[in-house]
Amino acid sequence: MSKSTICLQVPKKQGEIAIALANKLGLVDKSLGIQRDESHLCIPLVRQPEENELETLKNHVPEMQLSTNVFSEKKAPAETLIQALQDKLPPNLLAHLPQALDVIGDIAIVEIPQELKPYETLIGEAILKTHKNLKTVLAKAGAISGTYRTREYAFIAGEHKTQTVHREFGCQYHVDVAKAYFSPRLSHEHERVASLVQAGETVVDLFAGVGPFSVLIGKRNPKVKVYAVDLNPDAVELLKVNVRVNRVENRVFPILADAREIAATQLKGLADRVIMNLPETAIDFVDAACQTLKPDGGVIHFYAFIRSPDSTENLKQRFSQAVEENGRRVEAFLYGKSIRETAPFESQIVLDAKIA
Repeated sequence: MSKSTICLQVPKKQGEIAIALANKLGLVDKSLGIQRDESHLCIPLVRQPEENELETLKNHVPEMQLSTNVFSEKKAPAETLIQALQDKLPPNLLAHLPQALDVIGDIAIVEIPQELKPYETLIGEAILKTHKNLKTVLAKAGAISGTYRTREYAFIAGEHKTQTVHREFGCQYHVDVAKAYFSPRLSHEHERVASLVQAGETVVDLFAGVGPFSVLIGKRNPKVKVYAVDLNPDAVELLKVNVRVNRVENRVFPILADAREIAATQLKGLADRVIMNLPETAIDFVDAACQTLKPDGGVIHFYAFIRSPDSTENLKQRFSQAVEENGRRVEAFLYGKSIRETAPFESQIVLDAKIA
């Protein structure tokens, strides 16, 4: 919707002062958007300024002019989950509503506190109402567990499905959240590692899942080879789809295998760079990573969970010891950081280590 109204035209360099002063005088029409061109701002007003108001404005913004223009109405702010549910839940429960969603494609994954379980369908429907891009809401129904790192989910609203297409940094990933692990919270880590890979490198992604590291590396770097390994057959089938749809078939090679077995055979001594995103048990596979690296060494991106009072420094010591037990040594830690909080007092840590 558009609206014609009186406005204050001021040079850009005086825009901040003019907006602040017009707001103070109660003149700004906040339902309309301010217009900008190369040199001026047009600030929509709710009424004609009175003589004393005009004098005040001219004293502070000498080059101001009054004119009339057509302005677009601002979009109403999106309704929040609390606002959508404030008349439908007991007031004492509103504070317990989930503060964050994991959004994978058009699926939202939410953790419902025990006291809100009777209202989970209501909450799911409110999430769909306040997030128009979503089609399905799933509630976590258990912890990540098992060899394949999967989780049970309860369907609470929208389309009854667990499959979706997730887009991230120009890539699209076919995901089935019930069959293969995927975390949208690692998107910036996927991008960070991909940005470090150099032309001509051979990369081994030992726990590749559906390919968020491998596919992005292949997409960004035409002159690389990426061997994407996973033990989960469902994950590898989705990985093959993602390799195809992102057109990286000539440089990303999905492999269904046990990481330790393939490191000792087909991938032995090939890698310039190894990715170990299996934070629960990656320390147990340092031997595989060391075997996979080229004889003159390379870089390992190692992921692990730590709980307070444990520290990143302690993790570095454990990792260094594991590397030495496998006939290698850590030449330097290039990077070490907490990348996300996974539970109270628990974080996921990444270490980038240069291995000799």
